[in-house]
Amino acid sequence: MTPRIFIVDDEEHARARLAMLLSDIASECPNELVGQASDAAEALQGIVDARPDILLLDIQMPGMNGLELAERLAQEGAGMPAVIFVSAHDDYALNAFDVHALDYLVKPVRAARLQQAIQRVVALRERTAPQQVSTPRREHFTVHERDRLLLVPVSDVLYLKAELKYVTLRTRTRDYLIEDSLLSIEEELDDVFVRVHRNTLVAKRAIAGVERGVIGGDADGEKTQEGWQVIVKDINERLPISRRQWPGVKALVK
Repeated sequence: MTPRIFIVDDEEHARARLAMLLSDIASECPNELVGQASDAAEALQGIVDARPDILLLDIQMPGMNGLELAERLAQEGAGMPAVIFVSAHDDYALNAFDVHALDYLVKPVRAARLQQAIQRVVALRERTAPQQVSTPRREHFTVHERDRLLLVPVSDVLYLKAELKYVTLRTRTRDYLIEDSLLSIEEELDDVFVRVHRNTLVAKRAIAGVERGVIGGDADGEKTQEGWQVIVKDINERLPISRRQWPGVKALVK
């Protein structure tokens, strides 16, 4: 296994040093640097896009700190990267393991210590990796509503949108709430759905086209701006496309 690694640190020189160390140990400890971020918000989007195996995570950062980010990732469950904290202080070590970190490195990080931490994560993942078992492909989503259980065919779904603790599933006729995570749906049905935004998957067959329009101004504090939107077939809705996801969506509508 060659681990895919993502660095999160608000200091540019600290990110550069870690990237250099990863390159230095690559012959003895193969690794692939798949992304970097300077804060937690940027990291959350980057993790969705890059799907790293390991996160080299600073603790003291403006906004959401590293401990809070690790706790949020732990709540997401399967599919999230293993966390190795990289901090200038050792005061947070006990707190780090409370949020399921697999190692804790103190700056300045030595190459040998970084290699040891990465190899430890790789060995642990290889020991705990489930055997590959062929499972039937999902044909419907299960929806719990009061005293009944509904089965919504995958083929009826136009888009899925993560909101608070649930995912809203939209068909031609109505909305449903499901408890599946957006990431797990994307991984399982990546040939059916395409990610257009950090919180939205759209069925490829439901994309009627794209258009420019005013987007943003949502509850997350995103500013109103002009950008591309997906035109969804059969319903009078437009869904914003993030700049990060635009190249993939554009390729579908060429």
